[in-house]
Amino acid sequence: MALSSSGIVAGLTAVALTTVGYLAHQASQTLPAGLGRHAGAAPAAGVSKAPAQARKDPAALPGDSGMGARVVYSLRGDRVWLVGEDETVTRTFAVHPSAVDPAPGNYLVTSRSNAITGSDGVPVEHVVRFTSVNGVVIGFSAAVADPTTAPAPNVRTGGIRESREDGEAMWTFATIGRKVVVIR
Repeated sequence: MALSSSGIVAGLTAVALTTVGYLAHQASQTLPAGLGRHAGAAPAAGVSKAPAQARKDPAALPGDSGMGARVVYSLRGDRVWLVGEDETVTRTFAVHPSAVDPAPGNYLVTSRSNAITGSDGVPVEHVVRFTSVNGVVIGFSAAVADPTTAPAPNVRTGGIRESREDGEAMWTFATIGRKVVVIR
């Protein structure tokens, strides 16, 4: 009975986190102009321990990327950092952005799929989803056949493409509930 109860609790917790993340995103989309992060304000993410001189290096962890274990995604830099609890960058890599960008802010990994067909018809693996924008699901994935395949530019996709090796690292690191920080 305890195993069954713990499974139910885990399932309810996952549903609750997904619902809260979705509602928070919906609320952020309805803010009047001039309020919140859509007005150009930085996301409320805390301050990183990255030294000031390191920020000149495009691969260096940005200072406005939060604290603790997290995935950091830079919209302008088309780059991802996997950051451990001790603020150590375990991996950083370039990505091909999706056609639909998430708003800067804090999210949680809500679902994952080992292998699916992306919304642009490309088979992808190691899919890690963390939000949606106007019905378009946003997440990281790696194209199976051609790892250099960027998402189709003429299709409203939310797939942020990475190499297969980087996708495997993301898959291992970004489990359900892992924080994802999106920065400009």
